[in-house]
Amino acid sequence: MGIAEKIADIEREINRTQKNKATEYHLGLLKGKLAKYRAELIEVKSGGPKGEGFDVKRSGDARVALIGFPSVGKSTLLSTVTETEAAVSSVDFTTLTATPGRWEYNGATIQLLDLPGIIEGAAQGHAPADLVLMMLDATKSHMQRPLLEKELEAVGIRLNKHVPNIYFKVKTGGGISYNAIAKQSVLTEKFVYNLLHQYRIFNAEVLVREDVSLDDFIDVVVGNRIYLPCLYAYNKIDAITIEEVDKIAREDHTVVVSIEQDLNMDYLKAGATVEEACKAIHKTLLEGFKYALVWGNNDDVIEIVRK
Repeated sequence: MGIAEKIADIEREINRTQKNKATEYHLGLLKGKLAKYRAELIEVKSGGPKGEGFDVKRSGDARVALIGFPSVGKSTLLSTVTETEAAVSSVDFTTLTATPGRWEYNGATIQLLDLPGIIEGAAQGHAPADLVLMMLDATKSHMQRPLLEKELEAVGIRLNKHVPNIYFKVKTGGGISYNAIAKQSVLTEKFVYNLLHQYRIFNAEVLVREDVSLDDFIDVVVGNRIYLPCLYAYNKIDAITIEEVDKIAREDHTVVVSIEQDLNMDYLKAGATVEEACKAIHKTLLEGFKYALVWGNNDDVIEIVRK
């Protein structure tokens, strides 16, 4: 049985297993196997012939990756806020290659990278970015967002999550040492031992500093995860009711827009964080960061105070 078949079998078992406290441990080990096989599958694919991929040279103060289904408005956004002319059509799969654009906003230069439309089963990799801008069709968002998040999860991209505060180190001897200095809701010593044995790791040091999920621990063991902030942009709000717009707009990390009607575009353009500004100036600014003062007519003046 090949890796793809093993992945499919585990996914089927996960889907048919009822999710409750009693099955939590079993599901966790299944997810551990799934993560292991997915990592192996990506490794096999990356070892094949190299295509063009999304290897676009980074430029500007920050890079934003535009991700979404075909014909959701990514190319229109790119053409609207930059001087880039991407092929735009109401037909799916118009954009077939990664298209970079340069966006000047409040003195900052942002590189927008329009990736080919992602469909279910198609995510195989991701260009490094500082932010993911997930474009969604407001009339289909209840279907699109879960599928896109699932695809990104499958290739190790974690949206709007922080790196779990877990110290994990594989050693040459001494067995497995497990300590948790924070009370754990679901993670147990038994799960840690069995998962590590599943990965053929028999000597390691594990120190858990916060309450984590089983998925968090699996991510730390696999080790190739990417943690990125994500802004969900719901386009075509002119095609839904005001009540639906209001409901969507109240969700976290969300902005509602109509690119063609130029509705709410200022809200989409704004929103840079102090953390992003620090990184743009110098990466070491965050190391001793204490607090920041932001002022000015457009909140464009920042005073950074270090410890």
